[in-house]
Amino acid sequence: MERIHIYHTNDFHSHFENWPRISAYLQAKKKEKVQLNEPCFLFDLGDACDRVHPLTEATNGQANVKLLNEVHYDAVTIGNNEGIGSSKAELNQLYDEANFKVILSNVLDKKTAAYPDFTQPFDILQTETGHKIGLFALTAPFPTSYEPIGWKVKETDDVIPEMLELLTPLVDTVILLSHLGILEDREIAEKYPMIKIILGSHTHHLLPEGEQVRNTLIAAAGKFGRYVGHVTLDVEGSRLVSAQATVTETSQLPAVDNEGDLIKGYEQLGHQLLNEQEIAFVPKNLSVSWQKKSNLVEVGLEALKDYAKTGVAIVNAGLFMQPIIKGIVTNDELHQILPHPIRVMRCTLSGEELIRLMYEMNKNHLFLRNFPIKGMGFRGEVFGEICYSGIHLDEKTGEVTWQGEQIKVEKIYTFATVDHFLYVPFFPTIELKGKNEVLFPYFIRNVLGQYLQKEFPIRH
Repeated sequence: MERIHIYHTNDFHSHFENWPRISAYLQAKKKEKVQLNEPCFLFDLGDACDRVHPLTEATNGQANVKLLNEVHYDAVTIGNNEGIGSSKAELNQLYDEANFKVILSNVLDKKTAAYPDFTQPFDILQTETGHKIGLFALTAPFPTSYEPIGWKVKETDDVIPEMLELLTPLVDTVILLSHLGILEDREIAEKYPMIKIILGSHTHHLLPEGEQVRNTLIAAAGKFGRYVGHVTLDVEGSRLVSAQATVTETSQLPAVDNEGDLIKGYEQLGHQLLNEQEIAFVPKNLSVSWQKKSNLVEVGLEALKDYAKTGVAIVNAGLFMQPIIKGIVTNDELHQILPHPIRVMRCTLSGEELIRLMYEMNKNHLFLRNFPIKGMGFRGEVFGEICYSGIHLDEKTGEVTWQGEQIKVEKIYTFATVDHFLYVPFFPTIELKGKNEVLFPYFIRNVLGQYLQKEFPIRH
């Protein structure tokens, strides 16, 4: 009988406050198991990066990879934060310094139809007694986001059968590194009993003792590095005898020397690097309010129209986290003002649908003005007032005008907004009727930065 140890992490989202303890813990566990002559493998399941942290933003995630290197993971996969939170060039370079393998089975280069150079579709690990583990990995397929960046992302059912056909004759136990979410993991376990272990992530679910679905053990360790997962496999020759899952709470691990200084250091370095990147010289303060239209929101609306090449823009004031102070504007300020991984979107509707959308927005705006919201890319506090440029609803008459002219119901109109409006449930017309085009590769902060650079250049 041989006992195999698997430690897994996921969905750090650049929560570096938990990293020093996790790093020390995993390094110690690996050493301990090696001394006991028990095989030990370390995996990360993606979304280690999140550009909400200044150090991740400043280094395009490469600082995160350096930290992952401390642990010497055996394999990692990518989450949507790495996959669509980076341009193609940034993702191609993200793992240049990695001392671990990146396994990814369902993302291909759109041009070459080959797997990206930094990945491999599967791996085979072997223990000293000869037990072989086949490893493959799937990330959440978002074709509307991956395709415009230059990737072809395949659906899980198009990949799993070919991976199993390939691996099953060669290995004893198949493990899936999943950045798909708990519902998808359960479906896969029902459909593909040859997969013995699914290490799960993406939906931030915590399974303290795992979950058995037919022949498959699903394990998951929550989010933000608050837990580390541990799966033990007891094997006899080529046979998997049993599998158990547990988690360890990071806050219960012993503190690391100078932990506070390390964590503060990550933040300070990020701010310092971003501060060195000067963007524009703004001649006056641009105020911000979440409850009404403000100077900064007006500039933001102009930036959206300029970038999307539309005459009309709609945005929520809650996106803008702080004002711009007169003087030099740096990437550090832009990152603090707009920390969201949100992109600009063009939405095309008929006049009739556009009128309905304006009614929806007007109906919901008082509720949304102070509505706290988190997730779906939004990293702010409240949704805030809905602000318009180039379109107006007269509340007394109910008439909607487009750049001063009455809207014609049969005519087609295109306006700029943010992709967040597609994901929130308040404006169904956008999702159900809109022809929506998300504009890549820039986030809204880059769009604002480019506009400020053009309007208020730094004169040396």
